[in-house]
Amino acid sequence: MSCAKIDPSLHQPNKPPWIKVRLPSNPVFFSTKALISDLRLHTVCESAQCPNRWECWSQGTATMMIAGDRCTRACGFCAVSTAKPFALEEDEPQRVAEAVKRMKLKHVVITAVARDDLKDGGANHFARVIRAIREMDPSIIVEVLVPDFHAQDWCIQIVLDAAPDIYNHNMETVERLTPLVRSRAKYETSLRVLQRAKELSPKVVTKSGVMLGLGETEPELFQTMDDLREAGVQVLTMGQYLRPTPQHLPVIEYITPEQFALYGEIARKKGFQHVASGPLVRSSYHAADFHPVVR
Repeated sequence: MSCAKIDPSLHQPNKPPWIKVRLPSNPVFFSTKALISDLRLHTVCESAQCPNRWECWSQGTATMMIAGDRCTRACGFCAVSTAKPFALEEDEPQRVAEAVKRMKLKHVVITAVARDDLKDGGANHFARVIRAIREMDPSIIVEVLVPDFHAQDWCIQIVLDAAPDIYNHNMETVERLTPLVRSRAKYETSLRVLQRAKELSPKVVTKSGVMLGLGETEPELFQTMDDLREAGVQVLTMGQYLRPTPQHLPVIEYITPEQFALYGEIARKKGFQHVASGPLVRSSYHAADFHPVVR
């Protein structure tokens, strides 16, 4: 579907009081930062300027971003750099596993930049990371937050063959706004990725997330929920879009905590097994709050 372009120079609504980020003071924050630096790893927390990185790092948790920090796409909401990526680092899977071990994680989230320069979109690299973690500790819950792989079954299968517990791919927004918000991505493609993951591996938990405040309407949001449920998605996250820089898409509206709570209840009534809905919720925020049945 087509949509009118949003002018990035539009007047921004004032940031409400419920959007607050605490600066770090916990020593665990600094030890987590030092560990990530020592192992030469990237995190989506830093690269995407996540507002919760102070809290998560202070608790000793982080979402690992593999395959570099240069993305081949240029989405209107995302702070990750768009540039020609470097070659994959062969020892990265072992370094990620070492980080998971040192941080004593029980639930790890692995994501990546889009790697359209690679034939498999980085699927084999995801699989190698999952297997490295499994070899280090088979009991760890492994959640992957993957790009769309252009909905190619063979790429999706490569990741599933490594047996992640949770297969996450974010819709990010409603269908009408997808061409604006997600460069080179299609709403139907993302739905197919989630549906095929469930069909190819019925025991895997499928998960997705959307940002609110980009100009979507309630009927559009509810339709996205219905589309995700039809695709078999079990876990949903909803959070407030926050503009990372003036060059990114503007915030059209700040959704109140009460509205988020209402949307969460509606999603649960639609059949999602677990829903996280709030202004500062992100796809991997408190990911360990959901406990899948280990396969």
